[in-house]
Amino acid sequence: MKKILCILSILFLSFSHQLISQDIYVDPENGNDHNPATKDSPLQTIKKAVTRANSLTGTGTISIKLFPGIYTLEGRIDINPVRVMTDTTRFIIEAVHLPNAVDWTQEKMPKIQSVSGNNSETIFPHSLGFLVASPHVTFRGLKFLGNGNPATPYYYPIAKEDKDLGDLEVVQCYFIGNKEGAAIQAGVYLHGPNTTVSHCIFHECRNGILLFNNVDGFTVRNTIITKSYESAFWLGPDDMPFTFTNNVIVHNNNFIVGRSEDLKYSSPLQNSIIANNDGYVGYWSRENQHIVPISKPNINDSSVKRKGKVAIIENKTVVLTKKHLHLTDDSDTKKLRAGIFIED
Repeated sequence: MKKILCILSILFLSFSHQLISQDIYVDPENGNDHNPATKDSPLQTIKKAVTRANSLTGTGTISIKLFPGIYTLEGRIDINPVRVMTDTTRFIIEAVHLPNAVDWTQEKMPKIQSVSGNNSETIFPHSLGFLVASPHVTFRGLKFLGNGNPATPYYYPIAKEDKDLGDLEVVQCYFIGNKEGAAIQAGVYLHGPNTTVSHCIFHECRNGILLFNNVDGFTVRNTIITKSYESAFWLGPDDMPFTFTNNVIVHNNNFIVGRSEDLKYSSPLQNSIIANNDGYVGYWSRENQHIVPISKPNINDSSVKRKGKVAIIENKTVVLTKKHLHLTDDSDTKKLRAGIFIED
């Protein structure tokens, strides 16, 4: 009888272990890829962490937790787990220290950069940081920098290329490009439904967010996009339902670039400021190979503020301030609560 109870206890513990969240820790300075990936004995590279996470069986959330430091991607990281993710279980890559912690500082944010050459041939040759090939994926609390490889003109830190995959979350992340040395073609490059970009900051990327095929139900909220030198958004040809609220889109070359002159986006742009941009809405002319402005775009922007005082907190000291690239206190946007901090 005792032997049977012992076996049952082992089976129960094994099954329970499968159901709970499984954490994998990574530290680029103190880790080792031969370690067991615990908090006290972390891995060193994201590549090893994702490879290990992709091979896990069983059920439950998988969470890769990144300690502070600089992570350099030498190739593409594919998120394609054997474990089936669901509405209640996710594949998460997040910082150990999240921005809402009382003692959080910019130095605690993991920084992810790439030196990879072209690693995807989908539609055209380009380079990806993370290729999301699974539904129910979350990125949280990370700072994405550009790609310094001079042979890579098109770099996308996060991409989802399968138009049938849904449920991607990008939360409390920075995307900071440097067009003179480590460019970002777009912070996120997406196909597929139900993507959420929330409490993020995009700064000096060529484009902020690209949303193309079958992107119904996307959400962009409490997000700042500034100094995009092509456009804050590129949108696909369909008049799809989406949510756009509490955003700050300022000092960009354009707000939206669509596929055609007769573009139409019916979903309302709500409670946002879209101001001080060089252009507003345009379309890409294949014939002329440039963006053509649309004088009266068919978009629902009646509740958008088009003018106002907006100033960005840029770096002027040795140490980055906690609210780096947020809006100054005297900007006309404080009530929007845009930026990486989630306020109650």
